[in-house]
Amino acid sequence: MAGVAAAWLLAACAPESAPPSTAPATAPTATRSAGPSVKIGEPGGDTVQHWQAPAVVLGDEEAAHVRRRAAQALAEGRLFEQADAAIPLYLAQLQRDPQDRLARQGLQQAQRRLLGDGRALLARSEQQDDALERANILATVALTLAPEDPQVRDFQARVERAQRALGFNRAGEDDLRNQRIGEEGNGALGNFREALKLDPDDARARQGMAAAESALIRLAEEAAAGYDFDAATRWLAAASQVRERAPSVDDARARIEAARHARIAALHDAALRDLATPVGLKPAGEKLAEVLRIAAPGDPVAASLRERLELATHYGSFRPRQVFTDSMREGGRGPQMIVVPHGAFRMGAGDDEPGASDFERPAHYVRFARGFAMSITEVTVAEFGQFVAAANARPRATRRGHSIVYDERSGNFARHSGVDWQSGYNGARAAPNSPVMHISVRDAEAYANWLSDQTGRHYRLPTEAEFEYALRAGSQGRYPWGKAGTPPEGSGNYTGGNDVSPSGRHWANAFVGYGDGFWGPAPVASFRANAWGLYDMGGNLSEWVADCWHASYRRAPADGLAWYNPGCRQRVIRGGSWANSPQQTRAAWRLSQDSDVTSARIGFRLVRGI
Repeated sequence: MAGVAAAWLLAACAPESAPPSTAPATAPTATRSAGPSVKIGEPGGDTVQHWQAPAVVLGDEEAAHVRRRAAQALAEGRLFEQADAAIPLYLAQLQRDPQDRLARQGLQQAQRRLLGDGRALLARSEQQDDALERANILATVALTLAPEDPQVRDFQARVERAQRALGFNRAGEDDLRNQRIGEEGNGALGNFREALKLDPDDARARQGMAAAESALIRLAEEAAAGYDFDAATRWLAAASQVRERAPSVDDARARIEAARHARIAALHDAALRDLATPVGLKPAGEKLAEVLRIAAPGDPVAASLRERLELATHYGSFRPRQVFTDSMREGGRGPQMIVVPHGAFRMGAGDDEPGASDFERPAHYVRFARGFAMSITEVTVAEFGQFVAAANARPRATRRGHSIVYDERSGNFARHSGVDWQSGYNGARAAPNSPVMHISVRDAEAYANWLSDQTGRHYRLPTEAEFEYALRAGSQGRYPWGKAGTPPEGSGNYTGGNDVSPSGRHWANAFVGYGDGFWGPAPVASFRANAWGLYDMGGNLSEWVADCWHASYRRAPADGLAWYNPGCRQRVIRGGSWANSPQQTRAAWRLSQDSDVTSARIGFRLVRGI
């Protein structure tokens, strides 16, 4: 067992010097100075866009002549894009003579010109897309020159807000073109509202809201005619929120609800007649699916018919990769789930897989006769907090008073007091959308039991086979993303050589050339989902599964059920984390952990039967 624990390496690192607070005296360079490193990989830190000045060769040119050339370029508005532009010339002169006061003043004038041009671009309403793209370039140059300048930071923040607002407006306009007006806060209305949060005077967003409002009642009527009553209800609800309540909305709602109840009653009676025949299960199930599609939450007729048919179906009213949430008895909804399709896969590592161990062998085929639903993300701090408050729960780290966190000063993982489920990777308070950590496997199971009681559905930890099956998502590569050794850009929170800790640490054992912008866990769904719509399966946090630890897969279940021995202490974690070496990010990697362990590298997600 000591060999298993040793597979999860600890970090040891030292800080690099902090960045200067004033404009650099020399041109920015892509080469960083050598510095201390970390034993294992833990992706993290801020990934900032960086401008590289064009190469300037001054030779024996006199300083005064260089400054005149730079001043002329500045006067002509040629600031940075060519070697004979103002900023590259000033930077080159300062690299040659850091004490050149006139060159430094010129550089500061160029920076002010950058900011002025950028602010003018932000004020443009015509050709907004091009203007913002140009403003972002100016912000990148200014940030490279003076990363700590408050005016530069303010300009960068304004550009980012404008870009975000533009992105919301674009998305809203695309939604309008495709008749996705707005359902449960999504679609065009949701995007335009987000844009208005960023800029309440955004004329483009207000025009979009007006266009969405004009389409809502018409869409509600069309949806009801096609028996899509959920959509009809969403459009009407959206209409009542966009403008003052109108009698036409109330009249449409009354007509649509009467049509809904009539349709449900007809389907219910027809399904009961089907069940009275020897071959009526399939048509009755089809009618149930239709009832569930159009019934409002809590409809008693739909609930009665579903109860009659639930055990006779494989996917019930669901379909593979369908996204849904369950309502909770005390209000609110459970975690967002997605239906994983049934099928088979080859579990474990092959005999010739680099970095694999006997713990991951023999590779064997596992078949799932039925699909299952898995939570799209790791359970968040906010979701776990609902359980703690409602059940008056005291998770393991809370009772014990400590957990394992990353210590920035030493670069190691160490036990710290006062850390529990509300804490982040370094012991500070975690954000609500952060994946919950410092959770033992029994805490995770208690949450699943509570959620089951709240929803009337069976929630549990995934089995080890379910986890690897969902992580691979139809692929059989060495890593979650396939055979390649370096993660694709934006694919997840992994240990990258380009990641930097708050004090300037880097990983020694990491994916070379990869960086994801986080030193520590990222908020859930910060990266792309895998092929089956699941986020962070191979990175961010390792996750508890239901199985007890077995030192190999000999005699492992072939049907995907948990390999569980009542009373076992050693449990399994699966999936790489923000603090795992590349070898530990492989799709087949697994590790034994005591059931009482809590750590900044372990979280969990749930599976629900369907």
